Amino acid sequence: MTLITQAELEARLAQVQLLALDVDGVLTDGGLYYTETGEELKKFNVKDGLGIQRSMGCGVQVAILSAGSSSATLHRAKRLGIQHVYLRVPDKLAALKQLCATLSLSLDRVAYIGDDLVDIPAMQAVGVPIAVADAMPENQAVAVYITHKGGGQGAVREICDLIAKQHSSSEHARSSYQSI
Repeated sequence: MTLITQAELEARLAQVQLLALDVDGVLTDGGLYYTETGEELKKFNVKDGLGIQRSMGCGVQVAILSAGSSSATLHRAKRLGIQHVYLRVPDKLAALKQLCATLSLSLDRVAYIGDDLVDIPAMQAVGVPIAVADAMPENQAVAVYITHKGGGQGAVREICDLIAKQHSSSEHARSSYQSI
């Protein structure tokens, strides 16, 4: 494990300008739900949503990078005001590098929350690689922080609260929140 001290974590989170999120297993519990007609459903945590909005209110941009292509993810991102949504992404690191170039950000200013093997290259490249509590051991091994909560169970909120705390001097931190 590459876990760091609380002080080092806080210092790194204070520098974060982009929070990049996987979907299945991070924003959701990783379960797949299907209706009788085959429509895929996803369950998102409302507390994560408010945390995401708090982070954005502090000036941190948020991006979703998913190998999947669920319309539920698009609806959730739109509802939260997340502008950077990448679905059907076979190479998350390449997509993240492209987004950082567009935003003129260095990868060391990125926090990435992942849970499975496809997230590891992106996690290894960023300044703050984070694994959810129920992530694969390989992800936990490259993370500097492992959440106390599992994916879809408030893990994203946990990180967003830590980010907001480090950015709390910003006037934006007290902005109002839209419907989550």
